[in-house]
Amino acid sequence: MLTNTLNTNEVKNAAGTEEEFTRLSIEARSTIFARINETPSLPHRLTISHTESGTGVNKRRRSVVRVDKTIAGQIDTTQPMRASVYCVADLPVGNQSTTALSADVIANLVSFLASLGASTTILYDGTGNGAASLISGGI
Repeated sequence: MLTNTLNTNEVKNAAGTEEEFTRLSIEARSTIFARINETPSLPHRLTISHTESGTGVNKRRRSVVRVDKTIAGQIDTTQPMRASVYCVADLPVGNQSTTALSADVIANLVSFLASLGASTTILYDGTGNGAASLISGGI
């Protein structure tokens, strides 16, 4: 289980600077964190949730890690704007004896989002191959 305060570089912004979050709630298999010192009218949230379906070897878990951030509009400053990014894992937990498959596909996604291929540096600034595609709408 995660600690109630994420304050040791668990979450970073595009500049690679730590952003601190505190847990707001836990309900069943879902939790919500809020950015510490956020402006109340401009929420910045980190949500983690899990649901399971099926039984036996057909049992699956759908897990979501989601970040929502609201800021003042950049063109019409009277209109707030919200961005949401989330990762969904749909895993065959009933038919796995190890987490190797899950770890491999997560590694594939994270490396595609946060690197340029040959580099071993994690890019937080949105310039990784996958992140740049998400931001620009490119393929």
